[in-house]
Amino acid sequence: MPEQPSLIDIGANLGHDSFDDDRDAVLARARRAGVTTLIVTGSSEASSRAAAVLAARHPGRLYATAGVHPHHAGDYGAGTGAALHELARLEAVVAIGECGLDYFRNFSPAQAQRAAFRAQLELAAECGLPVFLHQREAHADFVAALAPYLARIPRAVAHCFTGDRDMLRTYLDLGLYIGITGWICDERRGRGLYDIAGEIPLARLMIETDAPYLLPRTLRPRPPKRRNEPAYLPEVLRVLAAARGEDADMLAAATTRNAREFFGI
Repeated sequence: MPEQPSLIDIGANLGHDSFDDDRDAVLARARRAGVTTLIVTGSSEASSRAAAVLAARHPGRLYATAGVHPHHAGDYGAGTGAALHELARLEAVVAIGECGLDYFRNFSPAQAQRAAFRAQLELAAECGLPVFLHQREAHADFVAALAPYLARIPRAVAHCFTGDRDMLRTYLDLGLYIGITGWICDERRGRGLYDIAGEIPLARLMIETDAPYLLPRTLRPRPPKRRNEPAYLPEVLRVLAAARGEDADMLAAATTRNAREFFGI
């Protein structure tokens, strides 16, 4: 049988409590599926610490981000900033984030979200780390906050991109990379993304599961649990390749190369 191409999942919330009972088995299934490297997402001070600890246990295979998701921005203070500075110095931590703005849920006040976002962009610039970005229903404010920092930040990725063509063009013009999840596998919500996926330059494209969220709806047979996991990343690749009219092995090699260059791993 031909060798399975190696994949990198650039966004997996492996610290989520849904993985507490079988995390090692999840990692084993990912490896069997060809997902050889994972970036574990930090979304709060506590989850960023947990992500760094988990990555340190699997050197060369797991890496971590350190950041505060806009949902938790109301908790961002001097202590949080100091903790992220500390984490950013660790070898296993390869990006700042998940950070950005989310006006869809507004779990934190918009003003607090913008302040936490700017603080993390400043940290990324200071540490010379790329940023792992989140945006939902906050495009104008997001761009306004991000754009002034991009000259000082090495690289930035729009994690879990679900936007339209105009938003995509704006992000590409800003120099952002684009992260594609199982959203593209959703025939209801993801059709617009499927239709524009071919417009993303190959050199700016990466793939992710955002596990345990966004289980690909195209998986067959359907998994017994609704929990997403890194082993399902090949399905994101398959659907993305179909949307772009490209060979899946070529796309696997390209997204893996992009991720290694983006995170410096």
